[in-house]
Formats: sequence, structure tokens, C-alpha cells
Amino acid sequence: MVEGVTIEVAMAADITAVHRLEEAAFPQPWRREFFEGELHASGRYNVVAKRAGRVIGYLFAMWFFDEMHVNKIAVEEPERRKGIADALMDGCVRFAREHDIKSISLEVRRSNHGAQGFYEQLQFVPSYIRPRYYPDGEAAVVMTKALG
Repeated sequence: MVEGVTIEVAMAADITAVHRLEEAAFPQPWRREFFEGELHASGRYNVVAKRAGRVIGYLFAMWFFDEMHVNKIAVEEPERRKGIADALMDGCVRFAREHDIKSISLEVRRSNHGAQGFYEQLQFVPSYIRPRYYPDGEAAVVMTKALG
């Protein structure tokens, strides 16, 4: 755990901050309604990282049977490289293991070598390329972590 940071279940009151962070972090951000819908959907693991009660990061994931998929993860720029993304991912992996989930997958922009390196350090392996995945036409690297 990161000192002074709590990881909590995402609530409706967090969505404005989550969406603001999303818009700052991604070239094609999710719409606010997508996050709101995820709060009420079944088979979801949605958490926020907070410092002094303020949202500084989030992770939204879904699972079906024994597979989990990380839809979104972001940390506010000044809070990056402080272990917050690690804490969010650790919580996700712990949740997956507790629920007998066998694998976690996610997509990363092919050009985002920093993110790919981060996930490789967490034992995610590049599985395949999804061509033209993003709205701007960039391919995604699908990365998977086996939890066997």
C-alpha cells in the first residue's frame, strides 16, 4: 500500500473526478456515461485511489466466469511513479484470485512502450496484436496474465 493513499470501491460521487482524470490521461477518453454504467453492471471490479479524500487514480475491470479484463486504469500525472498503479493492479489481482479467476487481460496502445513495460513487470505477456483497435486507427497489444 502507498502511504496516505486508500483504495476504495468506486461510487457515483467519484465519477466526476474519474472522468476528469480520464480526459487528461487518454487521447480518446471514455464518456462519463460509460463509467456511470459500469458502477451498476454485474461482474465488475471498479475502484478508485484517493489521497486525502481526492480521487488520484482508478481501475475499472470486468469479469466473466474465470476471465477478467481491465477496461481502464489511470493515475493523475503528479501522482505517477509512486506505486499507485501497482497498488491498483495488486488489488485487482488479489480480487481475481479470491474469485477463482484464471487470467487477466488488457489492451495497450502499440506505441505505449512505458505501459507495456509496466505490465510486463507485473508478469503480463503480450499475447497478440489487435489491428486498428483505437478510434485513431492505432493497433493494441493484448497482454495477459495467467493466475494459475
